Amino acid sequence: MRDHTPNFKMLELTGESKQLVRDTVTQLLEKLVRDGQLTSDARLEFWVEVPGVKHHRGTFRGGCLMPDSYLCLTDWFKAGRPTIEASEDYADAPDPLQAAWDDILDELYYQIEIFTSQASHSQGISVELWAGTRNRPECEWLYAVDKKIELP
Repeated sequence: MRDHTPNFKMLELTGESKQLVRDTVTQLLEKLVRDGQLTSDARLEFWVEVPGVKHHRGTFRGGCLMPDSYLCLTDWFKAGRPTIEASEDYADAPDPLQAAWDDILDELYYQIEIFTSQASHSQGISVELWAGTRNRPECEWLYAVDKKIELP
């Protein structure tokens, strides 16, 4: 059996970059919840741009922009609540909401680090984040909030 795992060196995000990502995701989720849009199929999607690295944006059938990756928000948070609440999976944690935040951000940092592994430093790398719900199968956003950040 052959190992098809790519051989690359991870570019670990700095504390400052992690804080910027955390603040941005928090703002997006707070807006999503305030607008009553944290539904069972709500997602957090992102696109990473690394200076000097060609990385063409793909599309799904029907022309929908394909993100680098996405996370299903209800894996960590309850849908349909007026405030951000941890999902039932965190019921036994001492601080369920903090545990949910830690887990989703760890997953997001890891995925961003995979897409930035071709860079030697984080300066100039930008991350575009969207939170919301897409129509299926057409993939158009029914509701979305987004923000683009540049990592320090």
